[in-house]
This record gives sequence, C-alpha cells and structure tokens, in this order.
Amino acid sequence: MYPLILRHPGPTPIPKKVELAMAQDMFSHRTEEFVKLYKDATQRVKPIFGTKQDILLLPSGGTAALEAAVVNTVSPGDEVVVITVGAFGDYFVSICEKYGLTVHKLVKNWGEACTKEDLNDFLKPLSNIKAVFTTYNETSTGILNPIEQLAEVVHNHSDALFIVDGVSCIGGAPAEMDQWGIDILVTGSQKAMMLPPGLALVAVSERAWEVIEANNTSAYYLNLLSYREWAAKGMTPNTPSISLIMGLSAVCDLIEEEGGFSKTVERHDVMKNMVRESMKALSIDLLTSNEYASPTITAIRAPEGLDLSAYLGHLKKEYHLDFAGGLGHLQGKIFRFGHMGYCFPSDVLQAVSLMEAGLQDFSYSIEPGAGVNAAQNVFLASLRK
Repeated sequence: MYPLILRHPGPTPIPKKVELAMAQDMFSHRTEEFVKLYKDATQRVKPIFGTKQDILLLPSGGTAALEAAVVNTVSPGDEVVVITVGAFGDYFVSICEKYGLTVHKLVKNWGEACTKEDLNDFLKPLSNIKAVFTTYNETSTGILNPIEQLAEVVHNHSDALFIVDGVSCIGGAPAEMDQWGIDILVTGSQKAMMLPPGLALVAVSERAWEVIEANNTSAYYLNLLSYREWAAKGMTPNTPSISLIMGLSAVCDLIEEEGGFSKTVERHDVMKNMVRESMKALSIDLLTSNEYASPTITAIRAPEGLDLSAYLGHLKKEYHLDFAGGLGHLQGKIFRFGHMGYCFPSDVLQAVSLMEAGLQDFSYSIEPGAGVNAAQNVFLASLRK
C-alpha cells in the first residue's frame, strides 16, 4: 500500500529521527533521567519562541493551552478583546465566553488579516480591557496576522496582556516573543513542531506572571503556577507526555542540523511562495493576499466549475495526496495545502504535480506542467541567493 502524502494543516508528517526518538524505552518522569531530558528540550526550544522565558510543557492539545491562557489570567466578568479572523479566533471567543468574560469581538472577514489600524480603532473606546487574545496564524484561512504590530498597539493603548495562539505556525514562522511584547504564546506539537498530537508548549512573560500570581484561578490541571513550580525542578506536576518530549529533543536536533531556526523559517517562506506561484500559473485563485499569507498553510479557492469534494477524494484515492477541506462557511469553497514542519520544496513539487494530474483527470483546462514549473523557478531562485 502506498504511503499517504499528508499535506494537511495538522497533524503533519513525522520525521524518522523523531519516530525513533519516541520509540526509546520508557522511564519514570520522577527520575534524574527525565529531569535532564526536560531541561534540555525546554532550553533548546526557546529560540523557536524568541524568548528567554521558560517553556512549559502541558500533556494536552493546543486547545487546552489556549484555555490555560484564559483561566489563569482573567476572571469572570473581566473585559477582554478577542480578534477573530477565522474559525480558530472563534475558538478563543468560545473559551472566553465559557468562563464568563465580557468579550469584545473584533471580527474580520475570513481571508483578511487584522491590521494595526483595525485594532487601534477598536480599542479606542474601550478603557478596562484585561487581555487581548488573537491567533497568529489562522489555520482556517491561511492568514498570518501582523503580531508584532498588533502587540505594539495593545501596549500603547493599555496595560492589557497580549495573548497569542501560535498553534499552527510556531516552528515555521518567525516569533520574537520578548522583543515584540507577547505576554503568553502557545503552540501544539502536531503542526510545524513535527510531532504527533498530545503536547502543548506555553511561554509566559514576567508581566503575565505578575497577573497570574494575583489572579485567583479556579484551574487545577491547567494551573500554570503549578507548571512553573515543577518546571523549576525539571519536571511537570502531572504525568507528562514522555515520548513526545523525547521527540521534541529530536526536533531540536533537526532544526540545528538545518542551520538553526532562521533557516527553518526561510524554508517555510520558500514553500509558501512556491505554492502561491504555482496556483497563479494554473489560474487558480487564493483566498488571501500575499501581504498576509501564511508560511505554513495556503487556502486555495475551488477552481471554477470543479466539483471540489470529488476532486479532493480523487487525489486521495488515486494519488494518495491528502489535502484539508474548508471549515465553516468555506466548506466546499476552498481547500488547504499544508506546507509546514517536515515538508520541503521537493514535497511541494510532488504535490503540485499530482494536483495537475488530478485536474487533467477531471478534464480541467490547464497548461500541463505550468504549476510545477512556476514552483520550481521559485525554489531555484532561492538556491541562488
């Protein structure tokens, strides 16, 4: 049986080195062996976040980390702003409402980013905001919000915490948490971090810790103060995802072997441009503008007159190429091409080639090879720099 070519926004393919690391013999999380593993992995992952703060590891999916960011920093009745540019911004809204917060929603059309002007105008009439929540990379639309600019607006306007969901881009997009003024940044293991699901990573600023310490949270399992206390010992308060932390160490090895995280970011940017130029050459429209395009996932509009569901099913059945469909009101209107983590320009060329074959199977009018040629030109140009 042919292996599945997984070009999803997550879970994503796992490198063999990571699989082998996770297959090591199990040991207790209350041993010096684990302390060494934990301290090494969390220290080495800091450059991916752009922080000197400790990285906390939660045995959970990314959604639990988002919930932890809410329940540890604000209390029922507090006023917060949630910037939503798609389905996962709406996640933050739902979490905040569940905890009884007064939520001011800054809503943009799906496919648009939130600009600094948008946020500045929205915050002007508000005077008692405790936190501003947003997604860095909106998985449902392929939008990368200008987080550095948004952080500046938040801090110029108020003392509110700036809390960012980086689940679908940390590990593939630039992140300078300390320099930009992000107060809490979270991600999950199963996307650009090249791991299976089940591990969340959280970084917290000194300013946010002061707020958390003063906040009488009702959280037990998601109590970040507890995670901080145990992290000082090189451990976690509850049983951790030991195998995934072994894998995380191997992920750090791979990033170092690539030449450091800046090279990893460059690779993702090249793949983004390869996908976008290939679709342009095939006269297939994209959902987002180049200015705010995600380096980890591209949302592609359904080619005119093509039965998208049938086409995606055909690609998976005949060519073992698996894309994600649209979410919410974009279901049936777009598909999403994931190019993050353990993905390289050669993988993009393969996927575009198979896309073209599928289009020809559906008698869709294209110039055969045009998309591959455009993607290849982007890749070759990147090698000449």
